[in-house]
Amino acid sequence: MVSLKPSKVDTKEFEIPETHFVRDIDNQVIQGIVLQCLSDISGIALVDENFIGNLLGRGNIPSVRGIGAEQDMKNHSISLKIEIKVEYGLSIPEKAEEIQAKVAEEVTKLTGLHVAEVHVIVKNIYLPGDDFGSIKKQVNASKAMALSTNEEEYSDEF
Repeated sequence: MVSLKPSKVDTKEFEIPETHFVRDIDNQVIQGIVLQCLSDISGIALVDENFIGNLLGRGNIPSVRGIGAEQDMKNHSISLKIEIKVEYGLSIPEKAEEIQAKVAEEVTKLTGLHVAEVHVIVKNIYLPGDDFGSIKKQVNASKAMALSTNEEEYSDEF
C-alpha cells in the first residue's frame, strides 16, 4: 500500500492580489445633499440660469445650477463650489461661514469623503420678500425630476 503525504507548500510563493474597493458617488448625489443642506439656511438663494446658458441649452442638463462638485478619488476628497445670492441686509461673511460649516459636515457624514474645500461665491443680493430662486422650490423641483428619471430608467418593459 502506497501512502501519499501532502507536500508542504510555501504560501510565500503565491502572489495574492490586493483587494480594491471602489466607491463612486455621482455628482448629482453630492448636489442633492448640498441642495438639501442649503434649504435649511434662511436668507440665501441659488443663482438663476443666465441668458447664455439658456441660449446654449444648458438648462436641460440634469444638474443643479450653482452647485459644482469635483471629486479626487485618489485622496478620497471632494471640492465644492456654491454660487448663491444673499438677502440684502444680512452679513455675507456670516452666511458664507454658515454654509461652509453645514455643507462640509453633511457631505462628510453622508458620503465619507473628506471635504477639502467649500468655495462660496456670492454672485448677487436680493430684496427681502423676493421668492424667486428659492432653494426650497429647487429642492422640490429636483425631487420631482429624480422621481421621473427613476421611473424612466427602471421600467419593467423589455
